Amino acid sequence: MLIIRREGPGTGQNPPRILARLTGVAGAYPTQLIMGGPERQGVNDGTYKVQLSSTTGSQHHTMSESNTIAASTADQNGAVPGEPVKKDENSRRGNWGNQIEFVLTSVGYAVGLGNVWRFPYLCYRNGGGAFMLPYFIMLVFCGIPLFFLELSFGQFASQGCLGVWKISPMFKGVGYGMMVVSTYIGIYYNVVICIAFYYFFTSMTNLLPWTYCDNPWNTPDCSGVVSQSNNSMANATRSMVDGVNEFVNRTKRTSPSEEYWKHYVLNISDDIGNFGEVRLPILGCLAVSWVVVFLCLIRGVKSSGKVVYFTATFPYVVLTILFIRGITLDGAINGIMYYLTPQWQKVLDAKVWGDAASQIFYSLGCAWGGLITMASYNKFHNNCFRDSIIISITNCATSVYAGFVIFSILGFMAHHLNVPVSEVADHGPGLAFVAYPEALTLLPISPLWSLLFFFMLILLGLGTQFCLLETLVTAIVDEIGTDWIIRNKTVVTLCVAIAGFLLGVPLTTQAGIYWLLLMDNYAASFSLVIISCIMCVCVMYIYGHNNYFKDVEMMLGFPPPLFFKVCWRFISPVIISFILIFTVIQYKPITYNDYVYPGWSLAIGFSMALSSVICIPIYALYKISRSPGATFRERLKHACQAHPKWGPALREHRTGRYAPTASEDSAEARPFKEKEELKEELREEENERKGDISLTIQGSNGSTNTHNNPNPSA
Repeated sequence: MLIIRREGPGTGQNPPRILARLTGVAGAYPTQLIMGGPERQGVNDGTYKVQLSSTTGSQHHTMSESNTIAASTADQNGAVPGEPVKKDENSRRGNWGNQIEFVLTSVGYAVGLGNVWRFPYLCYRNGGGAFMLPYFIMLVFCGIPLFFLELSFGQFASQGCLGVWKISPMFKGVGYGMMVVSTYIGIYYNVVICIAFYYFFTSMTNLLPWTYCDNPWNTPDCSGVVSQSNNSMANATRSMVDGVNEFVNRTKRTSPSEEYWKHYVLNISDDIGNFGEVRLPILGCLAVSWVVVFLCLIRGVKSSGKVVYFTATFPYVVLTILFIRGITLDGAINGIMYYLTPQWQKVLDAKVWGDAASQIFYSLGCAWGGLITMASYNKFHNNCFRDSIIISITNCATSVYAGFVIFSILGFMAHHLNVPVSEVADHGPGLAFVAYPEALTLLPISPLWSLLFFFMLILLGLGTQFCLLETLVTAIVDEIGTDWIIRNKTVVTLCVAIAGFLLGVPLTTQAGIYWLLLMDNYAASFSLVIISCIMCVCVMYIYGHNNYFKDVEMMLGFPPPLFFKVCWRFISPVIISFILIFTVIQYKPITYNDYVYPGWSLAIGFSMALSSVICIPIYALYKISRSPGATFRERLKHACQAHPKWGPALREHRTGRYAPTASEDSAEARPFKEKEELKEELREEENERKGDISLTIQGSNGSTNTHNNPNPSA
């Protein structure tokens, strides 16, 4: 694409200078693109014929004046003045490079650590294969509809979790609540990733450090499944049998992986208030984790969209490798059968349905703000309906697949220990950093399998962390919205990353695991359910379901299917309410192994949970107080009405009821009319002048060549 601009109007015998640049050729862009340009004598169609000279030969390019005008007035499409013209549909905010990047990013966001360390445990605890029935029912009636709602919401407005609430400004507090939740999760989630980094680095050895019980941090209660052995295979087998017999005969056993986790990696203190010292190896890995996240987001979705080609796909390669290795082990079938054998009587248990609904809701990342943010970078007419189905099903299929990987290895471990699978099964950090690593010590070339497993955990975590950070950055940039902050979005990303690192430092102390679990259990629990429920009510009942259905139809070219209309209005809100009630009824104070959290720490946990929800009524009251009206009812009505700027972000998409009125159109068109008048003046002056036109061309070799054309009509 050739970009041409005029430098000065030119007077008398001094012709104006025409600067031309071919995009993709090295060199600086002009600082300002001026609309239009002179008509060449003898050429009435506004076409320039330019010969570009370079080391590789000459190329001829033709650029019409209309293209020049389109390029130079890119601000109509949201371009920042002074910035190079982009190919994105929304030049101001940018778009995904292609739809594969969006789908992979969303898959990476939805598929996280919970798919590996939570779902398999829930499945076997709630009836094995029978749990799949309520799980997939909740996916169809709650998961996919909510996923589609958030994607369509963000894509239609091309705004982050704050900007979309122009739909009903009084509810902007929901967006702030999403930001608070994403902040909490982003802080502790990266600490989990940094611990995975630590285990990954320590696995780069010939012998995993949690294999035996002869380390300085081990206690007399330590009993490994593998004992120190000589080089002979007979002694190795005998040691294995002795270790198993010792385990069976002991009434209390602490595995070497558990002691490595508690006494070496964490060096855990005895109380949540006893912070002790900062664990420097964990702190260093936390810094590495934040640096990786920042570098991957240094150019926003443009850079993260390329990274996800690896981070979102390679975990499936690792899962497949571990699955193939797992099913070839003795006892693997027992573990898989324990995972899948249906216990149909549990289907009648309300707790099973509650767990299924909660797992679907939290696994898909609903109400975090990430889905709205990622969809806001889509092109306006992208088929997000198709994407929501693909991503949701991929997420759930990954959870089921991960169950085979986890329980094949745990079945092998139970077989060697001659104990039921239930005694070695675990979830959360206990599975990722204790049970599974111990099982890996039984495998030949155990460091290799450990490297693969923790590398997979790192990639799964990073995929989610990318979106959490981008959610916060996008919300800040969209809210401020100045040209400077858009051009310097990288600075905002860096500041948010530094703040996240500093806030995560307390979680690297000896009491860090207590605080991490406290944040995990309270910061993003029932508050997410409340946020999601209010979002459904606002969009469907305050803004109006018919209005939103028309918006989706204008965006996609077809209305939402009847099933989704019913789910959005009735079924999904009811299920969300059920999840909230279930969460309250099933609430139990948090514990960590035998440690019971003190009351003051639980108060902090509830404060974190309420801090995101309280944003909603506070902002609503603020908005009502600032709204015009003589009575409270008038103020409330005005605060609930959609903002005049609600709708598609780009002018070309604002059609139908979003089409600007004559007065708005006149006001918006005034700057362009002034440019048109300037262009006409320049044309008149150009028609009066006589002389040559100088074209300054930046060649591919970086040199500047000036060509004087004696024949203006050529």
